[in-house]
Amino acid sequence: MNKLEALRRSILATDLDEAEIQALADRMGMTTLRDGEVLVAEGGLCQKLFLQAAGAIQFYRDCAGNEEILYQMHMGECVGTRSFIDDSAYVFGLRSVGDSMVLTLEPAALESLEEDHPRLPYKVMRSFVLITHGTLARMRLEDTELRNYLLKSGGRY
Repeated sequence: MNKLEALRRSILATDLDEAEIQALADRMGMTTLRDGEVLVAEGGLCQKLFLQAAGAIQFYRDCAGNEEILYQMHMGECVGTRSFIDDSAYVFGLRSVGDSMVLTLEPAALESLEEDHPRLPYKVMRSFVLITHGTLARMRLEDTELRNYLLKSGGRY
């Protein structure tokens, strides 16, 4: 998998020009995972942003002794914006379904771009806000659909 192509397909590259995409791709790492391999355990600390480049990554958590699948990432999606910024623990785990590949970005790597590309860190952080708002919008929609289904209102069920 080409890091440059994976980055181009992500929300991180939305506002970036070609030189900025190349500079960011050069600073990103790449991690390959086997089926079932855990990228970050629930409650784990990891101050990296992860970008889904190939395969599938599931968000999971332990719920009273039963594993619950919360979400499965799509190509180009990112996870870890909050941990990237404040080094907070993950409230869910991340695990590969089949063989997967993720691009990684560490805070120091992003900061190192300030000298040659002074607007790039700002543009990436702006993408973090868009990622977070997209996640909240999806969760709000899912909550509304579930509520309508349970209350038998707002739709045909």
